[in-house]
Amino acid sequence: MAEAPGPEGPRPILLTVDDDPAVSRAIARDLRRRYAEGFRILRASSGAEALEALREVKLRGERVAAVLSDYRMPQMNGIEFLEQAMDLFPGARRALVTAYADTEAAIQAINVVDVDHYLLKPWDPPEDKLYPVVDSLIETWRALGETTVAETKVVGHRWSAPSHAVRDFLARNSVPYRWFTSDSPEGRRLLEAAGAGDDDVPLVVPPSGTPLKSPGLAELAQAVGLSTEPSGEFYDLVIVGGGPAGLGAAVYGASEGLRTLLAERKATGGQAGTSSRIENYLGFPDGVSGSQLTERARRQATKFGAELLTTRDVVALRAEGSARVVEFSDGSRISAHSVVVATGVSYRRLAAPGVEELTGRGVFYGSAATEGPSCAGSDVYIVGGANSAGQAAVFFSRFADRVVILVRGSGLEASMSHYLVEQLAGIPNVEVRTCTEVVAAHGEDHLERLSLRDSATGEVTEVPASYCFVFIGAAPMTEWLDGLVLRDAAGFVLTGPDLLVDGRRPAGWNEDRDPFHLEASVPGVFVAGDVRSASVKRVASAVGEGAMAVSLVHRYLDRS
Repeated sequence: MAEAPGPEGPRPILLTVDDDPAVSRAIARDLRRRYAEGFRILRASSGAEALEALREVKLRGERVAAVLSDYRMPQMNGIEFLEQAMDLFPGARRALVTAYADTEAAIQAINVVDVDHYLLKPWDPPEDKLYPVVDSLIETWRALGETTVAETKVVGHRWSAPSHAVRDFLARNSVPYRWFTSDSPEGRRLLEAAGAGDDDVPLVVPPSGTPLKSPGLAELAQAVGLSTEPSGEFYDLVIVGGGPAGLGAAVYGASEGLRTLLAERKATGGQAGTSSRIENYLGFPDGVSGSQLTERARRQATKFGAELLTTRDVVALRAEGSARVVEFSDGSRISAHSVVVATGVSYRRLAAPGVEELTGRGVFYGSAATEGPSCAGSDVYIVGGANSAGQAAVFFSRFADRVVILVRGSGLEASMSHYLVEQLAGIPNVEVRTCTEVVAAHGEDHLERLSLRDSATGEVTEVPASYCFVFIGAAPMTEWLDGLVLRDAAGFVLTGPDLLVDGRRPAGWNEDRDPFHLEASVPGVFVAGDVRSASVKRVASAVGEGAMAVSLVHRYLDRS
């Protein structure tokens, strides 16, 4: 029998899920008989109920040692449940409980969601058929060193841009935190304990207990345990940008033996990481959130040994002999044999009076999912007509009274995927206003009203609004590459065949070959994802280009 953990906080949890009440009671009874002294036994009657329980456990910072789920359940089968449970507790061990006729499902579960074991019903006697499996799950869980999730506390003002920036940073980096407004009883207690006042918010109390007053993101990242410093000075591959293309390159680079480092200035995932639901990504028929996809990719990259740095802003890239030198904003440098540029794009700023002043105080760029619950009872305005805007509208429709999509064109069909257009049409509290643009934002402490212009008639109307989320255009973040690589008129980086003019290679090219397909005008510098000129602006293509870039890096290194 596996030894039960010692007294290090609340007892870890063994969770069982089965929609048959008799079976549910029986397995819980057998588990309590053997493990009640060291573990807390929870049971749920459906996948949805179990996920809700896991979310509450996550918020409380407790540990889950193992999850045992029945396969045949309505609405959500055991494989689908375990796949979502992985995102909440990736370290928990997983077992599928099946009937003999469902052993194929168990094999599928092992391949799809990395299930550790499967159990056949009935498991009588448990000493032979249940307990050895659970003992193995517990032993594996303990060997991997799963620990209590420490809680970070954030105190701030509701309509504060710095407070929003801190919450958004923590959420996008999958750091568990609890939010308190500065005027709440607990918020006031935390401020008083830290010797802080209203001018010191946001106040962050990390697991160490040392309070941070209005911290910068780099200071915050270090305090919550994110990696910010490289372990070495020279790498085989340095990746700049942590969106889908960068994460794809990190996974393939590290898994193929390259010493790989990824530097991201804010949070991995890029724009895709803020998407509430991506429903056309291969292999996820029920959709996947951007944060779930990002967290899985991040775990996968680090499993293979890639270093992932956050809050590292790359400001320059230089070619020094055979080395490619990356310079950070603090003046430090690292070198590599090769570099993959995967900085993606940023949303263009909305050029209208009042918008800049109210950014972070009602006006947000991107989905800002942390604001979802706060939108309850409000009207939400979404500016933009591409997929990211549509996904945000679906997400905020769960909270807001009404979601209004503002589109400059005559419809959504030209810029949004068909499945999203149809989905939006079926949501009763989503409205689409075409030929409409925001010409001004108004408010004192936060957004209160928007001025909208009908481009067909020229009429300007003013509407009450507390929330406006902007998804317009795509601006490449390539200023740091000035003077090094060739870019097109819009700033996207030219690569491969696009660098050849009348068959001639770009000026300064010193190789006896044409540039590889994803290679920039400097040998050894590759480009993947949205930042590349003429790229397909989709998550799947970005991931594919990240993988393809690594294969080209190998070809480059083999010739060097």
